[in-house]
Amino acid sequence: MIRVEQGVPEQQAEIESLVAAAEVEDGFSALNEAAMLHLRHRRPGVLHVTAEVQGAMAGYAQLEQGEDRSTGQLVVAASRRGRGVGGALLERLVATARQPLQLWAMGDTPASRALAAKAGLRPGRELKILKRPLTERLPAAPRLDDVAIRPFRVGRDEPEWLGVNARAFAGHPEQGRLTRADLDERMAEPWFDPQGFLVAERQQRMIGFHWTKQHPGRLGEVYVLGVAPAAGGRGVGKALLLAGLGYLKLRGNTDVELYVDADHDRALGLYRSAGFVPAGHDVLYVSSS
Repeated sequence: MIRVEQGVPEQQAEIESLVAAAEVEDGFSALNEAAMLHLRHRRPGVLHVTAEVQGAMAGYAQLEQGEDRSTGQLVVAASRRGRGVGGALLERLVATARQPLQLWAMGDTPASRALAAKAGLRPGRELKILKRPLTERLPAAPRLDDVAIRPFRVGRDEPEWLGVNARAFAGHPEQGRLTRADLDERMAEPWFDPQGFLVAERQQRMIGFHWTKQHPGRLGEVYVLGVAPAAGGRGVGKALLLAGLGYLKLRGNTDVELYVDADHDRALGLYRSAGFVPAGHDVLYVSSS
């Protein structure tokens, strides 16, 4: 018998263990970073749901209730898959969503596609995962005599960075909405390294940034790369990208990954020119109505 109920704070450690075990099984995390932050920093408007089978946690789902959309994610224990747990969790999300439901499918597996189709959801947004080795020589960076690249200064750069980020990602559904609280949460994460958070300045004004992320082992990430629209198309993005890759390489990383929207042709062109190749994808399934 499957029992589905709203999650409680005391279950956080158990949920994180479930997510970690599923990642070992699948090779990727079923929940993205935003979902994990919602789990660790409880917020109004975010629903946490668990499924139990024979008294043991068998799955977890999360629903973020936004003004214009409700975004869900879920994970099922490897030993409980194919037994209706995912369907039961998704039914709860569908019944609870106040706005049209959209559901992230990390890795876009056959099981997640079938589950989304059963709920009447269709493929919408796609995130491509790109990777490249850092053991190979990096391309030459463009020379920009009027641009200086330096590390982020914690306690000083936050307001200016938030403004540049908002302009660079004005049309982005997540990154462009980042608040000071969101920034502070990410800077409080164990992986945060201000030396790997590079900003570009022209005449002492911030015009772009490359925030890198260190994963366990020797894997780095192009976490966020952004350039203010007024400074775009002049090589600033490429200079920042290569500066960040150089820093990740100095830290001893052998590989680097990134996530980019599949329809962002300009960004895809930049990353391909730096040697990145496709390594997977995530899909956001959306309501057909």
